[in-house]
Amino acid sequence: MLSQFMVLFGFFALVLVSIFWINKAVRMFDRLIGDGQPAWVFLEFTALTLPGVIGVILPIAAFAATVYVTNRLSTESELTVMQATGYSPWRLMRPVIVFGILIALMMSLLTHFLIPSSLSQLRLRQDEVSQNITAKLLTEGEFLHPAPGITFYIRDITPDGELHNVFMSDRRDSESTMTYTSNRAYLIQDPEGGTKLLMVDGLAQTVRRDGNRLFTTHFNDFSYDISTLISSDATSLDKVTFAHTLDMARDPQAVADRTLSALSQVIFELNNRFSQPLLCIIAAMIGFASLLLGGFSRFGVWRQILLAFTLLILIKLVESRMTGLVLAHADLWPLMYLPAALGALITGVLLHLAARPAFGRRLLDRFRRRPLPELEDGAA
Repeated sequence: MLSQFMVLFGFFALVLVSIFWINKAVRMFDRLIGDGQPAWVFLEFTALTLPGVIGVILPIAAFAATVYVTNRLSTESELTVMQATGYSPWRLMRPVIVFGILIALMMSLLTHFLIPSSLSQLRLRQDEVSQNITAKLLTEGEFLHPAPGITFYIRDITPDGELHNVFMSDRRDSESTMTYTSNRAYLIQDPEGGTKLLMVDGLAQTVRRDGNRLFTTHFNDFSYDISTLISSDATSLDKVTFAHTLDMARDPQAVADRTLSALSQVIFELNNRFSQPLLCIIAAMIGFASLLLGGFSRFGVWRQILLAFTLLILIKLVESRMTGLVLAHADLWPLMYLPAALGALITGVLLHLAARPAFGRRLLDRFRRRPLPELEDGAA
């Protein structure tokens, strides 16, 4: 059973990751390629988002794999045969628990190490790309706005890197508007740092707001420092989601002060990294225990599958409610583990009912039973 769980888990995880990843990749592709970034930047960014995507789909894939395998075993009467040979529901649950623990270990690796590291690296690379003014400007036939108040246009770019028919409008000064046009231009790196636009054979026009006066200047060559269009502020990695688990466990208040966050946010992030792996185990256990209730039926176990989905949704609703309470009051952090405890309790009840099918049938008959109407005197 464990090998079947792992095989189906790999299949569902691959399918779900592909769906989620493609959805993110399409939006990221439009934004990065539209800004003039090369394809390898797009591939790097999508790779850095993968740990977060995998962290989202692991519990779903574990649940889907458990339900699929259990449904197949039930349809092929294998579960019935194993129970007839003396295997109790509690004994059948062992490979499911082992499977859930393996998925929980994967989730722990993601939540404690890979996701914080990938998010911080992604933040750094996003800042580096936003500072790459050269890539933003090298786009033909399109009006670009690399900074507020700046409009830039290039009609054509030669293979040698020469820009033809360049237009740039600077409206950042409320008192005057500067417009530059040139037949040819070049982007050059300043040895002292920064990037400059060298325009050749052009015209500079200045419009003064006071009096609506226009000043024009013809030039043979003119250089414009375009590196000032992008802010050079240092990238801040002081965020709760980037913090190390050990730092939050040792001194959560220090992490809160460093990241300018509330203490409750740090406490929530710390306990969330431990509670999420537990939910992987619970998802697998509920999926298996729910399908054990029906036994073999030629009509399938669709009602048990619906029950499993309903119970999983219930646990997620409880988790959402507990998240709000912990974010509001840090002292309530033990409530983060209530969804896992509730899931374990529900699993225990389901296994108890599966081990005593006669008790479950009597319970259902008690609710279905209706009192018979009393016969009137003389009635046949």
